[in-house]
Amino acid sequence: MAVEVLLPKIGLTMQEGTIDEWLVPVGAAVAEGDALLRLATDKVDVDVEAEAGGLFHPVVPAGSTVPTGALIGWLLAEGEQPPDPAGTPMPAGSGTSTGSGSPPALDGADAAPAAPSVNGTADRLLSSPNARRVAAADDVDLTAVRGTGPGGRIVSEDVEDFLLAVPGDLGDRGTPVPAGVLPSSPLVRKLAKERGIDLSAVNGTGPGGRVRRSDLDALTAAPVRRDTAPRPGDVLPLTGMRGTIARRMHASLQEMAQLTHGYEVRMDAVVSLRERLKEEWDDSDPPVPGLNDFLLKAAALALREHPLLNATVREDGVHLLDGIHLGFAVAVPGGLMVPVIEDAVELSLPEIARRSRALAQSAREGRISPAQLEGATFTVTSLGGYGVDFFTPVINPGNVAILGVGRLRDGVEWVDDRPLRTRVLTLSLTFDHRAVDGAPAAEYLRTVAELLRRPLRLLV
Repeated sequence: MAVEVLLPKIGLTMQEGTIDEWLVPVGAAVAEGDALLRLATDKVDVDVEAEAGGLFHPVVPAGSTVPTGALIGWLLAEGEQPPDPAGTPMPAGSGTSTGSGSPPALDGADAAPAAPSVNGTADRLLSSPNARRVAAADDVDLTAVRGTGPGGRIVSEDVEDFLLAVPGDLGDRGTPVPAGVLPSSPLVRKLAKERGIDLSAVNGTGPGGRVRRSDLDALTAAPVRRDTAPRPGDVLPLTGMRGTIARRMHASLQEMAQLTHGYEVRMDAVVSLRERLKEEWDDSDPPVPGLNDFLLKAAALALREHPLLNATVREDGVHLLDGIHLGFAVAVPGGLMVPVIEDAVELSLPEIARRSRALAQSAREGRISPAQLEGATFTVTSLGGYGVDFFTPVINPGNVAILGVGRLRDGVEWVDDRPLRTRVLTLSLTFDHRAVDGAPAAEYLRTVAELLRRPLRLLV
């Protein structure tokens, strides 16, 4: 019996996703739990596993952006044909039905245009983003590469196979394979040399035990950069993470009555306490909490006293939420991620420091799971490290407030007509005026400030 493959909904806020790459060829036998596709969402790129076994038959090409729950493929029994898609609406960008019962073409004829080949030709050439990156790194003309992916699509392994088959007259790319080393592409040998990896000790997953680039990545846990720094003249498409962030932030400002309070906070006691902790902290303990960790803990405790800020607006009213789950913004290449510290109000400050560092590192390295990016009831975002004093953060949809943190700077307080140097920063609280009025928002900021004035209470 044919089993539908539907685009999964990863988290409460996901509305659509992009099929970055099919990981198995058309007609391949798939077992339950096998990685089926690489999915790009607004928050994270993740491998999606098959929920059943069968012979794989895609109905949309790689590169398509489709809504959650859309039909993207079938898992079929031996000899079984995919059901007639007539009358079933296809997602945008996936091609059109022929009306004959056949799936939409996957060879590029009716699909969204593929990126041009590396040598600049305008051919409609189907290739995965990773294949194009590998080809660019070794100056490979993709028109000369035979694709083995769905509909003849070129995947990164095809480029590596092409390099391996090229005679040894290409300079560095034609470097002979050392004795005792399993066959691998010149690119893989180059990466192995850069990473200090002995290829003879690597278990290759390619044909005949050939070492692939993915084997090196798995061995070193080194992330593959998915973008490069923008340059003047570039056109950055509003797709993938960037596009979804744009749509969600625009919708947030359109749908909420957002207002921002600025509030200066004394940080002398926190700075002094951190210096003492750094002197006394045992290396075996969790990391010394940073300023942002103190702010996360204070923000969580203050939410317990001001539950209006820990809420969500629905059609029937403002729902005050039970758990206090803090999201905190982390800048990543090409966008922003918001990992979530669950039940933050119940955690000690050292545990918040441990979790915030681990989550931030996972986000920057592309290893964070979708579950770790969902469920925030309130968000903290800091631009202090960039020298910003005050800004107006935009509320994440589903929340009613977000707290911005500015840079630590010198301030002045007058005591008996004498100036006293202080350490201060400015908090920027943006709140949804539909759910919270100005006075309760100000009271929340005052509570955060009082907690930071006496930070010993935050250590527990």
